[in-house]
Amino acid sequence: MYRYSGKAAFFLVIGCLWSGPILLAQQSKAAATSRPVLTPEKAVSLAEQGRCRESISGLKRAMVPTVSAEIRKQAGVLGVRCSLAVDDRESTIDFLRLLNKQFARDPDVLFVVVHAYSDLSTRAAQDLGRTAPQSIAAHKLNAEALEMQGKWEPAQLEYEGILQKDPNARGIHFLLGRVLLSRPDAGPDAPARAKQEFLKELQIDPSNADAAYILGELARRDENWDEAISRFSQASKLNPNFGEAQLGLGSCLVAIKKYEDAIPPLRTAEQLMPANPEVHHTLATALARSGHKEEADKEFAIHRSLTSAQGSERPE
Repeated sequence: MYRYSGKAAFFLVIGCLWSGPILLAQQSKAAATSRPVLTPEKAVSLAEQGRCRESISGLKRAMVPTVSAEIRKQAGVLGVRCSLAVDDRESTIDFLRLLNKQFARDPDVLFVVVHAYSDLSTRAAQDLGRTAPQSIAAHKLNAEALEMQGKWEPAQLEYEGILQKDPNARGIHFLLGRVLLSRPDAGPDAPARAKQEFLKELQIDPSNADAAYILGELARRDENWDEAISRFSQASKLNPNFGEAQLGLGSCLVAIKKYEDAIPPLRTAEQLMPANPEVHHTLATALARSGHKEEADKEFAIHRSLTSAQGSERPE
């Protein structure tokens, strides 16, 4: 029997090791090339038959400019439904991105997009509930859901439970304060209690512009102008695009007759919220009282136009 030399045996083994993967790759490639590529119409047909796993890749390929808009839209909508059916969330996001890009104003597409994002949100919430039911994130999500349903007391209890576990949990004091202000049955001391929660939030997170803004609103309601101006200024600096904070600051300055000082924040609020009638009226007042009559008249005219348009849109 012929015996391989040491070197020959070595190269024979190496050859076998290399040839195995090469043959497998060639076989896989041959199988792939033998499998016909789905046409857009065929992919749509398979999806309509409920054969989702077979159709998803073909539906993605159908979302190209060379395919007619009708088929692309159909492929995208079916792609969303099929990918959700098989819980392929990555593909769902791909289809939503393509639909948003290609059919951004189509009402049928927007309807599908709304429900898809809602479905994805629900699934993510279920994942959180299964994997970490006792985590702060899970309790916070549950509290926010209760709050949206108007179940104020259970929501409050959830937030208070989180703070018992971690008094320095970021954002929770703010959410608790918001619930206290929202509850219709919170009692006459609710604003004072809420204020303490917002102050605690700012101690934990000095960058929380929302907490500073609500503190400004509470101070403005009590006509505590110095504190209100300070809080609105703080919120505006923390978030320069916070239009309501700019409006609050300008309104307070108008209230204490600092009309010239009120104009810059109100101009900023106008840029950020051009469709808000209150912004234009407050700015018009500041301009008129500081001697800028022509500009004031323009702002009053915009205010009248916006209020008139909003009035005509209200149902009878």
